[in-house]
Amino acid sequence: MPSLRSAPRRAILPVLVASAISLTACSGGGSSSSSSASGGKALVIDTSFNLKTADPGRMYEQTGLLVDRALYDTLLTFTGSDVSKPVPALAESYQESKDGKTLTLKLRQGATFSDGSPVTADDVVFSLNRVRDLKGNPSFLLDGVTVKKVDDTTIELHSAQPNPALPFILPNPALGIVNSKVVKAHGGTESADDKAESFLNGQSAGSGPYVLDSFNASTQVVLKANAKYWGTTKPAYGKVVIRNVQAPTQKLNVQRGDSQIALDLSADQAQGIGGGLQVAKGASASVFFLLANHGSAVSKVTSNPKFVEAVRKGVDYQGLLQLAGEGSVQAAGIVPSMINGALPADQATKRDVAGAKAALAASGVPNPKVKLEFPSDYTLNGLSFQPLAERIQANLKEVGITVDLAPAPIATALQNYRDGKEEMGLWWWSPDYPDASDYLAFLPGKLIGLRAGWKKGDDSALESAGDKAARTIGDARAQQYQQIQTQLNQNGPIVPLFQPSQHVVSAASVTGVALNPVWTIDLATLGSK
Repeated sequence: MPSLRSAPRRAILPVLVASAISLTACSGGGSSSSSSASGGKALVIDTSFNLKTADPGRMYEQTGLLVDRALYDTLLTFTGSDVSKPVPALAESYQESKDGKTLTLKLRQGATFSDGSPVTADDVVFSLNRVRDLKGNPSFLLDGVTVKKVDDTTIELHSAQPNPALPFILPNPALGIVNSKVVKAHGGTESADDKAESFLNGQSAGSGPYVLDSFNASTQVVLKANAKYWGTTKPAYGKVVIRNVQAPTQKLNVQRGDSQIALDLSADQAQGIGGGLQVAKGASASVFFLLANHGSAVSKVTSNPKFVEAVRKGVDYQGLLQLAGEGSVQAAGIVPSMINGALPADQATKRDVAGAKAALAASGVPNPKVKLEFPSDYTLNGLSFQPLAERIQANLKEVGITVDLAPAPIATALQNYRDGKEEMGLWWWSPDYPDASDYLAFLPGKLIGLRAGWKKGDDSALESAGDKAARTIGDARAQQYQQIQTQLNQNGPIVPLFQPSQHVVSAASVTGVALNPVWTIDLATLGSK
């Protein structure tokens, strides 16, 4: 999916914000959460499900990340919306080797699973090896990584190549640590022969603040507070009910107090919602972009660098932001604003119609006509692709470029995109993990580069810069990724457009809503007043 490595992947899913968040309360009265029969208050959350399993070794859908974040602790984590620095969780500290190949973690003492048994180094090794060797959707997170128990409190992760992104990968809920004895007793193995999924869809085996009460991938998931949770901050809600509800009904439910949180409202739906409700809003971690195929066999037009320059200068970015809604921001580069290595906002491309016309004239392509493909039956953060494509079509017409719109069902559009056959495409990318290295996929010879007809050797300087950045650890990384994006913006076949807004509405009684691009919201940090 369009992080679009392979379907189903979370990058084609609604990915939530981590930056520029504001929380505002509208006027009127709010409804507080009800009492739970299991003790404490109950919290009801409405979201549009993209959910297959609660098994962390197989889970890589957005709703699953929300659920497993509450069930399974990870070695490292992020604080609130800040994904700029991984912090300790089950590991009390970590250290990277100078060559970037080895990550050493010291385990926290006193952490326990929901059955009261201690979290051990053996559980960590089993859990990470299981994710890697199941060959499920999240297995790529640990490609090339070996996991070693040094002693009872020390774990060592080794990569054949420098892997400075690993601390940013480990907070992913798919890498939650499971109780190895329990999982093994129910068919769990460190191989594709693992049979533990059905058990883990009925009962969790983690150390998180909640345990699984019931699971239905189509209708709802119910969590209960973990009575033996080891953390210092206990969950505020005795029960959390996560329901599969479409956005229009989500709005109605949260307005009348049938739910306390609605995760998927568009900017228009959230605007002026009133009723004492709070609205968390900001730019999501998804980036919409245009692809202009660099391969001359696909298009003699889009493979012309001056034509791409004309497109880049001809797009009305501010007009697209108006369509995207309040809270959206222009993408200065392909790395979203909340990730280290993003370009500063003041380096975003500005529309220059005269410059676009000059570039088009310099291209030597008379009266260019191109086909723009995009999915017709999918929305991201409430946005349909059709109005965006129509606006781009009108923008480029002013420059002298005729754009024929070619919407198609997402399955069809995806196939052309993945096969590198699109002349032009309107797509998006959402981070697999919040590190700029995930965006090296846009370089020549890499995943998205190849889909844009940009082959290895087409820009050796940029490829070398990418190889260097991938090996670099420390503060120098951010500057290197900024330089790479500057070069991409000047010479690449990709035109970053914008990061859409995300709006999450909650009752006035709910506190601690902090949106995160990996797991949406952290149920453990939600409070009640």
